Amino acid sequence: MPAPDAITPDKLAKLIGTPRCPIILDTRRDALRAEDALVLPGARAIPEVEMAPERLAPLIATLQGPVVVACAEGHSRSQGLAALLRSQGIAAEYLEGGYAAWRDAGLPLIDPGKITARDAEGRSVWVTRSRPKVDRIACPWLIRRFIDPRAVFLYVAPAEVAGVAALFGGMAFDVEDTFWSHRGDLCTFDVMLAEFGLKLPALDRLAVIVRGADTARPDLAPEAPGLLAASLGLSRMYSDDLEQLEAGMALYDAFYRWCRDATGETHNWPTNRPGGAA
Repeated sequence: MPAPDAITPDKLAKLIGTPRCPIILDTRRDALRAEDALVLPGARAIPEVEMAPERLAPLIATLQGPVVVACAEGHSRSQGLAALLRSQGIAAEYLEGGYAAWRDAGLPLIDPGKITARDAEGRSVWVTRSRPKVDRIACPWLIRRFIDPRAVFLYVAPAEVAGVAALFGGMAFDVEDTFWSHRGDLCTFDVMLAEFGLKLPALDRLAVIVRGADTARPDLAPEAPGLLAASLGLSRMYSDDLEQLEAGMALYDAFYRWCRDATGETHNWPTNRPGGAA
């Protein structure tokens, strides 16, 4: 049984990818992270220099919501920082067994080295075409839920994507002739899963749905036409792309949870007649 201020890898794994996921701080020593650069999905790596007591105030000021601290094996670095955060009124737990336990359990890890552009606050910056439909909402959802919860997204005129990316040091995505874009039959969502090394059955299932909706191949999954219809409906409801993104986050949250937990469930009416009458 975990300590009262600890969270097990299995429990944290169930929260990752959902709106209830805590902020995850990776506090492994720099040398250890250099040997194994992979991180938990959505984790923010904290350099050793920022762990000094006199340097923690700026970090603490950015923490809005519950926190899980993960060090190498769940000892002093994570337990100490979690305790300090609790003393500051922040709900904080440490990851039981740390990074080693997570890795040894075969739980998902990502390659943060694929992020090549961050702003002064350490947030990844992404630039794409305005008026999103499918991929340009699906990819930001994936990034915010599994890669960088603080990511910044800029929607601009198609002709300006490259220039804006260069101006603000951002990464262009879902436009032609860029790294983060369609490849063959794969859409950008597929490419991001592969490049970041995210391998989860629920994301694999969701990727097929996104691909079918985004590339006019509704036959790939029965749910693809429904995702396309909902996406086109959202694009008509919102003139502000960032407002549409916020609404789309809930849409993809629902599709992800269906892919993860509810694919075997059916529904009929009525379901609760007295006596079980037909």
